[in-house]
Amino acid sequence: MQVPPIIQKLLSPFPLYTYPPIPPPSQFKTYPTPCLWIHPPHSPDGVLSSDVECLKWQAYLALRGLDHIAVRTDVDPQGSIDGQLPNLWDGAQLLAARELPVWVDSKVDIGDDGGLEGYKDEAARDESRAWVALLEGCVHAALLVVQPTPAPFSLAETKTRPIESILAPPPAPLSGLTSLFPPFGARIPREAIQSRYREAIGALSERLGTDKWFLSSEAPTPLDALVFAYLHCILHSKDSIRIEVTRRVNLVAWEWRLITFNAVYKYVNPSTRARQIIAMESRAGARCTPRCKHKSKYLALRLDLNVAQTFPAL
Repeated sequence: MQVPPIIQKLLSPFPLYTYPPIPPPSQFKTYPTPCLWIHPPHSPDGVLSSDVECLKWQAYLALRGLDHIAVRTDVDPQGSIDGQLPNLWDGAQLLAARELPVWVDSKVDIGDDGGLEGYKDEAARDESRAWVALLEGCVHAALLVVQPTPAPFSLAETKTRPIESILAPPPAPLSGLTSLFPPFGARIPREAIQSRYREAIGALSERLGTDKWFLSSEAPTPLDALVFAYLHCILHSKDSIRIEVTRRVNLVAWEWRLITFNAVYKYVNPSTRARQIIAMESRAGARCTPRCKHKSKYLALRLDLNVAQTFPAL
C-alpha cells in the first residue's frame, strides 16, 4: 500500500533512518558461572556484601558447602529480578533469591532427615521459626532505623521492605488518626524498637551460649546463615546498635569464626591479591586480640587459594 502524497510531505522533515548494529567490544569482561549478584561490600577489598539480604544468601551458600562461586557487585538492582538483589546467574538462567534453596538442593547431595532441615529434632526446627521471626522483625527494624533515609525527591529507587511492614502492631500515621487529611507517613517508635532490639540480642546470646551452631545443631543450618548476616552487618555499623553485640563476647567470637567458613569470594585479578591480604589482616588486627590474628591470615590465604584454583588463566 502506497503512502498518500500528503502524508509523505508531512513526514519528509523526519526521514526514517536505520543505524547499523553496534558490535560488542572484542575484549569484554566475562564472569565465570555460577555468579552471585550482590550489593557492594563495605570496602573495595571486602568480600561480604554490606546488604543484609545479600549477605544472608552468601552465608547460606557457603554454609551449604558450595564453593567456587564468583560474585558481581557492579549490577544495579534495577537490572535484577523484581528489582531486588541478590540474583544468581548459573550460565543458563537468572535466579531470584527465593529460587536459591531449590538450586542448592540440586547441587548438594542431601540425605533424608525426615524434614528436619538439618536441625536435631522437630522442637528445634519449630524453635528456629521463632528465631527467624525475631531476627527479621525486631533486629531488622533496628537496622532500618539507623540506616540513612533517602531524600524525599531522590531519583534512587529502592525496593527494600518498609519498616512499617515489619513492626507489630503497625505504627500510627504522621497525620494522626483524627486528622482531616488522608493518612500519610508513619510515626516510628524508636525507643520501643531499641528496647526490643536489646532484648533480642540478649536472648540470642543466651541461647547460643558456647554451642558451635545455633540450637545445638551438629551442622550449620539456614538459621546460622541468617544470624551471621545480621551480626556481621551490626558489627560493621557505626551506630549504637553495635554496642549491644560487642558486649556479648560469644556472639562476636561466633561471627568471626564463621568468616573462616566463607566460600563466596570476589572476582579479583591475581595482581591485587597481596593488597587484599594486607587489607584483611589490618582490619582483623584492629578488631581482634593478638591471639586470633592468625585467623585473618587463614581466611586471606584461603580466599587467595580459591581464586587461584578457579581462575588459573588470569
